Amino acid sequence: MKNIRFLILLLSLPCLVIGQSHSHTGAQALSYPDIEGYVTLKTDLHQHTVFSDGNVWPNIRVQEALRENLDAISLTEHLEYQPHKEDIPHPDRNRSYQIALEEAKAHDLLIVHGSEITRSEPVGHSNAVFITNANPLLAEDAASPFVEAKKQNAFVFWNHPAWYAQRPKGNPILSDFQKERIKNGELHGIEVINTFDYSEESLQIALDNNLTIMGTSDIHGLIDWDYTEKGMHRPITLVFSKNRSLEGLREALFKGQTVAVYNDLLVGKEEYLRPLIKASVVIKEVSYLPKTSILKVTLENISSSDLLFENNMPYSFYSKPPLFTIEAGKTLDLQIKTLDIKDKINLELKAMGAYTAPKVHPVISWEIKVD
Repeated sequence: MKNIRFLILLLSLPCLVIGQSHSHTGAQALSYPDIEGYVTLKTDLHQHTVFSDGNVWPNIRVQEALRENLDAISLTEHLEYQPHKEDIPHPDRNRSYQIALEEAKAHDLLIVHGSEITRSEPVGHSNAVFITNANPLLAEDAASPFVEAKKQNAFVFWNHPAWYAQRPKGNPILSDFQKERIKNGELHGIEVINTFDYSEESLQIALDNNLTIMGTSDIHGLIDWDYTEKGMHRPITLVFSKNRSLEGLREALFKGQTVAVYNDLLVGKEEYLRPLIKASVVIKEVSYLPKTSILKVTLENISSSDLLFENNMPYSFYSKPPLFTIEAGKTLDLQIKTLDIKDKINLELKAMGAYTAPKVHPVISWEIKVD
């Protein structure tokens, strides 16, 4: 009998292993440097809870953000789509925000009041954030929520423009409806990164129409299960604000002072992306190898993104290919063949994981002085 029980136990072990497939590695605190004149705010302004079609209570979203060291979040529940309403009746569309705000009171986290305007194409989905009351945005007419959002001085951005469920070809199309919203000052931004998707076509729409570049998780389940336990961090928008406040954040969004980030992918206007990458790399040590003209430079990546670079200098590397990565939070030694002993050089690297326009990578330069 004991042998039979032991055999049954052995046979059941694979089922137990398969049934517990999560690694439980945990979230990593995100860190990105400030750039000159601005505080860098880490934000995720597109998230869902059980008060629309998400799977968690609002306080979980606050706790996830605190674990990842975010500065601001918004719970943008669908106004028109409430699949859990039989279990969680909530006629007040502000309820999710109120619960999150209460949870965040004891913590240093900014909660942005927001909602998602949910329509089929050609209107699509849009988030209105920095609203004062979500209830008046609920309307039959497609244009009315945008008009109301403008009355509330909200910042409105177009969600997942390339979403294949609405755009089977995977390419966004700027409709006449959206063109009218932009003309009326009712649409101000666009997601170029949503969930796992980067759309360079959306980036081009942003540049052509002076829309703020956004990156969001659009999370419905757990951040851990969708991202961190897979070795990734959620997509976020870095916002370059004059200070760490809701008003500073709102003002910076309207001015387009952002970079969208998803792990080692960084997308933004050159005036913000170049300073961010430059500030992310710190020159630690500079010296020539003894009796050589090979300059050893130690670089430290102080950001939470792996940074992929290509050599853009007239000098080549010793013992290093021209394409290399500085891992997040790590250091790397470059050995530069300067041919002659220099008292200073310009380290010029093309940031291959960064985009200022479709297929366009910024070149970053650091002046290095040799002692």
